[in-house]
Amino acid sequence: MIADNLHTVKQEIQESCALVSRNSGEVTLIAVTKSVDSSAAEELVKLGVNNLAENRVDKLLEKKESLSQYTQISWHLIGNLQRRKVKSIINHIDYFHALDSVRLAQEIQKRATHKINCFIEVNISGEESKHGIRPEELTAFVHELADLSNVSIVGLMTMAPFDADDETIRSIFASLKNLQEEICSLKLKYAPCTELSMGMSQDFPLAIIEGATYIRVGTALFKKG
Repeated sequence: MIADNLHTVKQEIQESCALVSRNSGEVTLIAVTKSVDSSAAEELVKLGVNNLAENRVDKLLEKKESLSQYTQISWHLIGNLQRRKVKSIINHIDYFHALDSVRLAQEIQKRATHKINCFIEVNISGEESKHGIRPEELTAFVHELADLSNVSIVGLMTMAPFDADDETIRSIFASLKNLQEEICSLKLKYAPCTELSMGMSQDFPLAIIEGATYIRVGTALFKKG
C-alpha cells in the first residue's frame, strides 16, 4: 500500500512539474510520519525516501532512535518549537521549518553545535490560528538574524487554509515565492533563501506549480484503500 501511494505521489510530482516546465529533481519529497509508527516510516526509507518529518519533538527523537541504522535520513522538524525544548532537539535535526521569532532564533544559536538549516514560517493567509511572521515584517526579521552564525535561512515556509479554493491556494503560494525572491535578492550570506517549503497532501501539486522545492506529505503516503 505504501509503495503504491508513493508511486502515485511521485507521478503527481512529475505531472505538476511538467505543467510548468520544471525538473522533478527540483522538488524534495518530505514524508510526514507523525500519524504512523516507525515500521511504516522504515518502509518508506527502504523505498528510497530519505527525508522524514515530525511536528513534535518527542516523536522525532523516538523515530530517529528506532531508525538510527539509516544514516542517510535527513530529519525535518515541521511543527512549532517552544524555546524550552530547543536544547533537546536542535542537534538532532537537519532542517527546522517553523522559525517565527528572534527569541527562538537566539535560543537555537545558543544551543546548536552546528549550523541549522531554517525556514522562516510566514503567515501569508493572515489566519489567527496560524503561527508565522507577517509578510510586511519579513525583511526586518531577516536582518535581525544577521549575527546568528548557527542559523542559516535556507528558505520560507507557509501553509494554505485547508478548505480554500485552488485560486486562493495558488495566490498564497505565489505570494510566498515573491517573498522568497525578495529575500534571496538581498544576497545575505546567512540567508541564501533559495528554497520554498509549501504544499501538503491536499495541495502539493498547486505548490509545485508555484515554485515549491520542499513538499510535506503525510496522508497521501499512508492512506489505506
